[in-house]
Order: sequence, then structure tokens, then C-alpha cells
Amino acid sequence: MLGPTAHSDTFARDNLPAPDMWPEFHLDGFDYPDHMNIGVELTDAMVDKGFGDHTALIGNGRRRTYKELSDWTNRLAHVLVEDLGVKPGNRVLIRSANNPAMVACWLAATKAGAVVVNTMPMLRAGELAAIVDKAEISHALCDTRLMEDLVSCAKGSQFLKSVVGFDGTSNHDAELDRLALEKSVRFDAVDTGRDDVALLGFTSGTTGDPKATMHFHRDLMIIADGYAKEVLGVTEDDVFIGSPPLAFTFGLGGLAVFPLRFGAAATLLEQASPPNMVEIIEQYKATVCFTAPTAYRFMLQAMEDGADLSSLRAAVSAGETLPAPVYDAWIEKTGKPMLDGIGATEMLHIFISNRFDDHRPACTGKPVKGYEVRILDDDGNALPAGEVGKLAVRGPTGCRYLADDRQATYVQDGWNVTGDSFVMDDDGYLHFAARSDDMIVSSGYNIAGPEVEAALLSHPAVSECGVIAAPDEARGHIVEAHIVLAEGETGDALMVKTLQDHVKATIAPYKYPRSVKFITALPKTQTGKIQRFRLRSDLH
Repeated sequence: MLGPTAHSDTFARDNLPAPDMWPEFHLDGFDYPDHMNIGVELTDAMVDKGFGDHTALIGNGRRRTYKELSDWTNRLAHVLVEDLGVKPGNRVLIRSANNPAMVACWLAATKAGAVVVNTMPMLRAGELAAIVDKAEISHALCDTRLMEDLVSCAKGSQFLKSVVGFDGTSNHDAELDRLALEKSVRFDAVDTGRDDVALLGFTSGTTGDPKATMHFHRDLMIIADGYAKEVLGVTEDDVFIGSPPLAFTFGLGGLAVFPLRFGAAATLLEQASPPNMVEIIEQYKATVCFTAPTAYRFMLQAMEDGADLSSLRAAVSAGETLPAPVYDAWIEKTGKPMLDGIGATEMLHIFISNRFDDHRPACTGKPVKGYEVRILDDDGNALPAGEVGKLAVRGPTGCRYLADDRQATYVQDGWNVTGDSFVMDDDGYLHFAARSDDMIVSSGYNIAGPEVEAALLSHPAVSECGVIAAPDEARGHIVEAHIVLAEGETGDALMVKTLQDHVKATIAPYKYPRSVKFITALPKTQTGKIQRFRLRSDLH
């Protein structure tokens, strides 16, 4: 089933699911050589194709050409191999906000044959430790502005032995950068197999034992040669912009893989707020945008206020449900459709999408090239059109969890069962109904309620709590905490702020409860389980 490997450290291949636990893969139309390295394909190979002088990355006040990116990543790869001792198959963690240096580090580690784990700057030491332990990560590259939590993580880790800083501002004034300046711009990249694991994508909503999804070099090519080519029609003239973190596969695809595969340019923003994105779209005439409906609402208002966003030819919406009014308003204002789509970390990127010439409001569209979908009942039987059921998908990418029993839940009879509930209409268009579980989706982030509850319960003022998703016009949903305070505590505005700040300091800040309600008792079953559905029913 698997092709040749170049990994001397075989941890990743050894911890793939058993072959009979894999989904079916349909690779027709996606033919790649036995050996390929995605880091080379997105840099050196692009220079060889004549894109050397074309802009590849824009960020932190400067442009970098494909030749500059190729040279930069080759120098960094030399450091990883010669100074840091990275071996093919070693796991390398990268901690940074979205900036060119993070992309360069990812590409360099990939060229060195490493299995890369990109992480968000908001994660705390405890969250990083869970990732390090799961993937047995030996090396980490970190923006020097974000070292504290990672250094703290390394001190208590049996696996993480090397933490090296890089200058995320691109001034090259950090240890990794200084070492790289002495290196050659030529590097013989590891001749990885197309079926070698290149990337471990940790799911954003994981709590407890984190889930790591395993993606091959070929998978990173497939999402570009499938979705980006077939749906977006990317060309060398495109300029990409977006808000999703590169640490998520949605962001890595949309802001690195897709533009670099086709000789386009990517603009990278450390603070991708809607106002900042509007400014960059105007300044660099961005053509393709990846963000959530929340940001598009702001852009619509910005256009009303005189902003010129006419350069945008593709507005991709994912991460949360696209409301029909936003879709309608965008078409009315721009004359161009907003492309709603759905992806999953397990699938790597978007697998159902609207098209420029085939789109409908409140609709996620049809499967991307190579994918097929079914709507299943609770017993795994296909449902007819018009009935809500579980979304199942299969195609050229699919779920492979790293050493995880939850593989058997996600992959059933060769299909990836995503945890989303959908309905298919008579014309084959797919419409999102709801998440099948209790994940809270807020502004495109998946937040696990139990994790927020655990953070709140670690504060002495909290006796009990239940966390749910509350509807919110701007964010889709927000985290709402229902809290029973300890005896003698007062549920006032000061307590709300105290508990919110406590959660921000304990776990990633975006997970904090934006709504806090103090109650005298939680609704529970006879066995003591919190009845969250009763908390939700209070919202209606």
C-alpha cells in the first residue's frame, strides 16, 4: 500500500493506523513520482520553472521572490541538519504567528525530511506539552517573541531537547538566522517518498489526549492540484490573503501551499483583523481571500465606507456556516459569488465547495474533484435526498490519526465520517445542518466545551460549571459558561472578568467564555452527568 520511505526515524510510519482502518483513497488524476518533497516543489522547482523573480511572500514590510525563498529555506535546512542534527522523520514543531519566517521554517524542515507540526502562538505550555508528548517531538523552532511557554514546556519534556529561536520580524537577528547566514544557498533536499508523512495537523478542538492527523507529501500536492486548481483556478497573477493561522491546515493550504504551487504571491499578517485585511487588500490588490463570514461582514461595511476591494476575485468562506444574508449582500455589492466550502483537518482541506459558476445561498455546494459524499443514518445506511444525516466523504485525501483509537469512529466502512450533519437536496447540493457533537464553533475556531470547563474549575471560586455554545450574530456562536460559585463568592461583574482572565491565562485565550451566567445549580441526570441540552434550551 505504501511506497518507499526516506525516513531513518520511522516513528510516523510506525504509528499510522492499521491498513484495514484507513479510508478508501481514490487517486485517479493525482499521479506523482514515487519520490517527491513538497518543500522542493514549492520553492526550488518553481525557480526552475522560471518563477525566480516573481513575488512569493509579502509580510513584515517586504516582498520575497521565489529565488529568495528558495535560498532562505536551503540555508535554514543546512542549519537543521548540520547544526541541530535533524534526521529524516524527526518531528519538528514550529511556533509562530503568520509571517514569512514561519513559512520558511516549515519549508526548510520539510526539505530536511522532517515531519512538521505547526502550532499557534496562543497555545500555553501545558497545551504544547500534550502535543510534544503525542508526537514525540525532538526539535522546535520558535519566534523569539514567543519563547517563554515553549522553553517552559521543554524543561519538563522527555522528548523536546532542542528549542531554537528565529526572528519572526525577518530582521534575521536570532540564533537560527545567524547560523543560516553562514550556510550555502544550495541544499540537497531529502528525497522523501510521496507516501512519507510530511505534516502532523493537530485538530483545533482537541481536549485531553490531542488528535494528530497525518498527511503525506502527496496530500499537500493533491489539495493544490484539486481544490485550488479546479475550484479557484489559481494563476501566477493571484495575490492571496486570509485570516486562518498557518498552524491549521485551512491556513497552511490557503496561505502557503496554494499560492506557492502556482507561482502566485501570499500576503501574511500576524494580526489578521478585518481592518488589517482591508488595508492589505487595497495595498497589494489581493485577489483571493480566505476568512470567515464575520470578517466578510466587516468588509461589506468597509466598502460602504469607501474601501476599494474590487481586486478580489475569490472570497472563500469556511470555518463556520455562511449566512445567506452575507452571501446575498456580497453578490449585490461585488457582483461576484462568495464561495462557501467545508473542510476538515482530517481531510486536510476543503472537499465540498460552491463554484464561481455554480453557487446557491445557504448551500455548501458539491464535492471537489476526486471526492464523493453520502448522507448516512445512525446505522451507516445511505439516506435519500432531503433527509438530515451524518456526512460521509471519501476521495484522494482522508483521515489517518497518529496512534489513536478514535480512527475507528472517524473512518467507517472506508468512509470518513466528519461529525457534521448535512442534507443533500434533489439536485445534489449539500446543505449544512449542525455539528454532530458538542464542539463550539466560534469565528471559525473549534472549541471543546470540556476543556473550558476544566480551566474554570481550576479557579477556587468555581464550584461547578457547564459550557455550551450560545448563538452570536457576529461570531456564529460564542462560549457561554453557566457557573455555580463556591460558598461565599459573589457573582458580579468583577467575578466575570476574574474568571475570564483566569481562562485566558490557563488555555489559549480565544477559548474564554464571552458570556458568563451564574446559577444556583446545574441540571444533571440521576447519574450526575450535566444535561447541557437543558442549558441550551434556556437560550430559546
